[in-house]
Amino acid sequence: MTEITDPTYTQQLDAQDPLAHFRERFVIDDPDLIYLDGNSLGRLPQKSTQLAQDLVARQWGQRLIRGWNEGWIELQAQIGGKIGQLIGADADEVIVADSTSLNLFKLALAAVQYNNGRTKIITDDLNFPSDLYILHGVAQLAGRALQLQIVPSDGIHGPVDALTKAIDEDTALVALSHTTFKSSYTYDLTAVTQLTHHAGALMLWDLSHSVGSVPADLHAANAPLAVGCTYKYLNGGPGSPAFLYVQRDWQTRLGNPITGWMGHQNMFDFALDYQRDPGLRHFLTGTPPVLSTALIEPGVDLLLEAGMDQLRAKSVQQTSYLIDLWRAWLEPLGFRLNSPADAARRGSHVSLGHDDGWRISQALSHELRVIPDFRQPDNIRLGIAPLYTRYSDIHEAMRRLRQVVTDRLYERYAAEQNMVT
Repeated sequence: MTEITDPTYTQQLDAQDPLAHFRERFVIDDPDLIYLDGNSLGRLPQKSTQLAQDLVARQWGQRLIRGWNEGWIELQAQIGGKIGQLIGADADEVIVADSTSLNLFKLALAAVQYNNGRTKIITDDLNFPSDLYILHGVAQLAGRALQLQIVPSDGIHGPVDALTKAIDEDTALVALSHTTFKSSYTYDLTAVTQLTHHAGALMLWDLSHSVGSVPADLHAANAPLAVGCTYKYLNGGPGSPAFLYVQRDWQTRLGNPITGWMGHQNMFDFALDYQRDPGLRHFLTGTPPVLSTALIEPGVDLLLEAGMDQLRAKSVQQTSYLIDLWRAWLEPLGFRLNSPADAARRGSHVSLGHDDGWRISQALSHELRVIPDFRQPDNIRLGIAPLYTRYSDIHEAMRRLRQVVTDRLYERYAAEQNMVT
């Protein structure tokens, strides 16, 4: 059997990879650069460059305002319906709108207003900080005694037992990340949603780090609410709009706290009183950014073509291979595994901890042409995007990461973090 550290092992895996051909459908103009940050910003699909030219030159430049009646007004629902296929939702339950933070605010405030009289919002300390800030603001704005309870974890694994004890009849809302941003811990979507329902609370999932890489069947879980971004594994581009999901039965029960023109039942009546759209559209507020919204679609189409089962299978195999190389090469050099070892509870990125993690990540990026990202206090995150990450990329990245330490290249870099990572 070929040793996993032998480059010929990865060559065999790449040759057998049923998704290998998708890499050619992305812009990759520097073959020596190893990009392991698709969990923060996905690569540019080839089709997006062509679409961007058409959007600007023809749709905007030639068709002008006629573009609204030639497809723009339907983009949010059209692309939302496609995202729904990735997360186990129907087309009329998902829509593209605003940012993840704004969508989280809208759905969280709607949920606590519905569960009026309950006094707690439950989350965990693995959640993305922006989510915590939003939830804190919701608690303050609710107009009653409402507390945000942040359940502590061990820093890697979701605190399931502690959440079970915390979620009770006083809980209005439970809001968690399906896959957590630092450790990549992935919750059992169905089990936690059922736990929340049994307490009479509403469940709100943030799918930002799982959509497009980890299967999420919202219908099977009976999940009422979710949000997510589109610029990570969906490859929508920097700052591309987010999406929100509201289960059909909840669309009439919950109201949008930020009412706006786009959510009106008859926008062009220009009525002075607000009459909300009866369906999901009433969760819209303002005019959508057409250019960035449209550019989400090519990446989503690629994921749908590949299929979530194949994407997940490759992701599990690749993250497991990366962890095998960590054991062989990096654990003896002081690197720690800051992600779950159990693939069933791990998303599509792996965090490796090291006391000099920030300096190591800088040397890796600037000198050895591997782009990871870094999250405090010590996490070097290595993102696996199955559509374009090769097994040989993982092998070479880990070899270069080992070289940074064995050759002490990181010692050239300051310890202060001073840039976007």
